[in-house]
Amino acid sequence: MNKKPFYITTTLPYANSKPHVGHAVEFARADAVARFKRATGHEVFFNTGTDEHGIKIYQKAQEEGKDVMDFLNEGVEHFKILAEKLNISYDKFIRTTDPEHEKAAQEFWKICDQNGFIYKKQYSGLYCVGCEMFKTEKELINGECPDHSGKKIEEISEENYFFKYSEFADKLKELYETRPDFVIPENRLKEISSFVKEGLNDFSISRLKEKMPWGVEVPGDSEHVMYVWFDALVNYISTLGWPDNKENFEKFWVNGTPVQYCGKDNIQHQSARWQAMLMSVGLPVSNNVIVNGFVLSDGKKMSKSVGNVIDPMDVLNEYGTDALRYYLIRELSPFEDSDFTINSFKESYNANLANGIGNLTSRIMKMAEDHINKVSDEELGFDTDFSKIVGDEYIKYFNVFNLQKVADIVWSYIGEIDQRIQETEPFKLVKEDKEKAQEIIRELVVKLYKTSKMLEPLLPETAEKIQKAIKENKKPSEPIFARIN
Repeated sequence: MNKKPFYITTTLPYANSKPHVGHAVEFARADAVARFKRATGHEVFFNTGTDEHGIKIYQKAQEEGKDVMDFLNEGVEHFKILAEKLNISYDKFIRTTDPEHEKAAQEFWKICDQNGFIYKKQYSGLYCVGCEMFKTEKELINGECPDHSGKKIEEISEENYFFKYSEFADKLKELYETRPDFVIPENRLKEISSFVKEGLNDFSISRLKEKMPWGVEVPGDSEHVMYVWFDALVNYISTLGWPDNKENFEKFWVNGTPVQYCGKDNIQHQSARWQAMLMSVGLPVSNNVIVNGFVLSDGKKMSKSVGNVIDPMDVLNEYGTDALRYYLIRELSPFEDSDFTINSFKESYNANLANGIGNLTSRIMKMAEDHINKVSDEELGFDTDFSKIVGDEYIKYFNVFNLQKVADIVWSYIGEIDQRIQETEPFKLVKEDKEKAQEIIRELVVKLYKTSKMLEPLLPETAEKIQKAIKENKKPSEPIFARIN
C-alpha cells in the first residue's frame, strides 16, 4: 500500500455565527479519513480552523457594537468546542487572523503578481455579502442570490485588483480530463468542468480599505485589502508553514496527498479558483476535492425562520459524540443532499446503536464474563496489521471517501455476529457442552474485537469502550448506547 504522507483539510467556516450541522458533517468525515490514514501507516496532517476576514464579519461585529477581534474570539470558540465535542483529531486549528497566515497570504500575492497574474482596473458589480462573492445577473433569482434569499445584493463600483482567472481555463480543463477522480463524486467533476468550459472571467481580489478595512493589506498598496476568499484559500498551505517551513510543506503538499473536504456551495472556490491560484505561483494542485451535499430537514433548507434548524451542539450534549458521528457518517449521503430530523436520528440510534453494537457488546461480554477466561492478545490478533483486520472492501471504500459504504460494511459484520449468536446459542449450549460453548464465546469476543478495530476511525470512543470491556473480560457497567424514547 502507498504510504505517502497524507494531508487533509476541511474548509474554514466563517466565524460570524455559530456552527451548523453542515460544519459537523465536514469535521466528522474528515476526521474519520484522517484516523483511517493514521491506522494504515500514513503520516497525517489534519487541518481545520476559521475564516476571519471580510465584510460579513466586519458588519456583524459593528451590529453587535464589538471590537472585531473580540467578536471573532467569541465566534472561534464555538468552532473549537464543536471540534472538541466531536472528538476531532486535528493537527492544526488555523485562524486567518494568525500573523503567520497573513504573512503567507501577502507572500502568495507577491509571487502571483510577479508572475504577471494580477492587474488593477475600475470595476462595477453586484456583490453578495452572504457568499462574499460578485454575482452576474444570470446567477440571481428575482434579484437575489439563491443561496442567500432575503439579503440585499450590493452594487459596488470601485478600483480593484483582479486575478487573471481566464488564463487558466485550459489548464483546469486538462486537470479535470486527466484526473477523473480529482473532484469526488463524478457528477460534481462534471459540474465544475461544464462551468470552466463556459469560459472564466477574471475576478476581483481586493477591496478599498476605506470601505472595508477588515482584511489582509495588499502588499505595496495600503489603500487596499485582499478579497476574503483570496486570502482564506492560502490557509491550506500556510497551515503547513509555507513559505518558510519548506520541509513540512514539501512533505505533505508537494510529496504527499493533499485532500480537501468542502460543501457543494464551495465547489468553484476549491476545485477551480484555488487550483488556478496554485498554478499561478507554480505550486502543485490538490490531489482530491471531496464535495458534500447539503443537510436538509424535512426536505427543506434549515432556517431559523422555518424553525427546522438542528444545532449539532444540542445533539452532542443530549446523545453523545459517537451517536452524532454515526448519523453524519452512515445515515447521510456521502455526496448528495440528505435529510436530518430528530425523529429519524432517534430511530437510527435505537436500531443501530442501542439495539445494534451496544446490545451486541453487552451480550457477548456478559457471556465472556460468566463463562471464559480473558481472551489473550494473541487470540485477538492484537499485533495484526490494521489493514488485514478490516479487509479489502473496507479499505477500498475509505480510499474513495465513501464513508457510508464503510459503515455499511461494519454494520453488516455486526449483523453476521448477531446471526452467529442466534444460530449457536452459546448461552444455552454451555449447559450441555461447556467446552464447545466456551470455544464459540471466545470466537465471538475475537469478532467483537475486529468490530472495534473497524469502528476506530468512525466511532473512536465506542471502539475504546469495547476494547476496554474485552481487556477486562467484563460486560460494560453501563450500556454503550442506552435506548432513547
